Amino acid sequence: MNSQITFSGVDGQRRNSYLAQHRTNQPAHTPPFRFTNYEVEESSAHRQAELFYLQKQIQSQTPMVIVLEDGEKLQGQIEWYDRGVLKVRGRNKVLIYKTAIKYMYKLGEAGQ
Repeated sequence: MNSQITFSGVDGQRRNSYLAQHRTNQPAHTPPFRFTNYEVEESSAHRQAELFYLQKQIQSQTPMVIVLEDGEKLQGQIEWYDRGVLKVRGRNKVLIYKTAIKYMYKLGEAGQ
C-alpha cells in the first residue's frame, strides 16, 4: 500500500515531491494536551502513605467513621478505592468522593 498522497493533474509529481520534502522538516511530535479530573498530587510520598493506609484498612476490614466536609458522619468498612473515590459498605453501600471527606478515623478511637 502506498502511503504517499497522489494528486491528479499535470503538476501532481511536483506536489508529491514538495509534500515529501516538507514532511521531514516538521517539528518533533508533541503529545496531546489532556485534561484530568483530579488535582495534581502534592508529592508522591503523600500519595504512597494514603494508598498504604487505605489498603491496610481494606485488608483488616476495619470499621471506620468518615466525616464529610458538611459534618455528616458515615460508618462502615472501606471496600475499595481509586484515585478520586472510596466505596464504603455500612448500612448502605456508598461511593464517596475523596474531595468530600474532611477526615476519617477508626470506629472506637477518639473523636467519637
